[in-house]
Amino acid sequence: MAASLSFLARRAWVNLRNDVLVLPSRTVALAWAAAVLLLPVLSDDAYLLRIVAMTCVFAIYAASWDLLAGYAGQVSFGHALFFGAGAYSSALASLELGMPPWLGILLGGAVASAAGALVGYLCLRLRGSYLSLATLAFPLIALGILFAFPERSGGELGLSGVRSIFASRTANYYLIAITMLALVYALWAIADSRFGLLLHAIRDDEVAARASGIDTPRYKLAAFAISASAAGIAGALYAHFMRGAGPSTLDVGLSFQAVIWGIFGGVATIYGPVVAVFVLYPLTEWLGSFTAFGEMRLLIFALIVLVVLLFMPRGLTPWVRDRIETPCPRCKERSAAWRATCRICGVALRAAARVPAAAPPPRALTGPGTPRASSRLP
Repeated sequence: MAASLSFLARRAWVNLRNDVLVLPSRTVALAWAAAVLLLPVLSDDAYLLRIVAMTCVFAIYAASWDLLAGYAGQVSFGHALFFGAGAYSSALASLELGMPPWLGILLGGAVASAAGALVGYLCLRLRGSYLSLATLAFPLIALGILFAFPERSGGELGLSGVRSIFASRTANYYLIAITMLALVYALWAIADSRFGLLLHAIRDDEVAARASGIDTPRYKLAAFAISASAAGIAGALYAHFMRGAGPSTLDVGLSFQAVIWGIFGGVATIYGPVVAVFVLYPLTEWLGSFTAFGEMRLLIFALIVLVVLLFMPRGLTPWVRDRIETPCPRCKERSAAWRATCRICGVALRAAARVPAAAPPPRALTGPGTPRASSRLP
């Protein structure tokens, strides 16, 4: 037994040293995950634990939006529908059916996944802004249905008295944090798989993807269902952690929050929106603790987002990663920016970066009637 544990420990250390610690971004991600898990050990501040737990919930929600919008290109302005579906279904299952919270969370994910498949099926023929505007209508329809049955949904007051997952505050925090880490990694693994590559192809050129034999409706429906399921689990965790579910879980503002987090952190990265939530949500709460700011905190929030969009158009995390890591011109693998050679193939990184770009062909070679080559790089 001791020998097997020693072997597993050595193997884990080798994998950690060769696959994680070789890149600054992976090292930072590991340190962040360790900090999230060790926070209750380092501090017993109830307010701090609550803020970080809520940040974890919204990190799942933001990452789920990025899979749908960033990778599949199905930009949704009504993503709060899936968050609210998970929250309300789990809360109703707890209040009306007496279902255990862990089972209600799974039910919330399943109901949200079904809602995502339905929305995806109804919006299959729409693209671009038409799709975004169509998805915006679904949370409003759901709110109308909830307000039509106030005896079950609680109307404008929502539902309250939902059972907490655990009696201990620390146990609730750990459940939410571990679920966040697992779901974010799962979404990243899906996006980095063959399925994610096909979603990239559909996003870039759906007509060409369909001509190549890809069943684009099926993959778009799958993206809607997977993304909605993760958002629904986030909504169910929110309902049991806050012990209630209200119309705010279906609010249009929550849908646009996902868009802001995705663009701020970096679209089509999964980890970008997560970083954005961990930066913006605690910052907003911290600014709200100062009475001197008052309503000015929204203005400060908007200014921060605007500065990032102006100077980091690809998002915060791609901008930072490009400065701490360098892609190899041969194998395309990334290495630390302070390395002189690629960690995989040994090609000189700094020398390749100093090679001047090829000069354009002289204008004299372009005769009358000869079409000019495009000046855009591939």
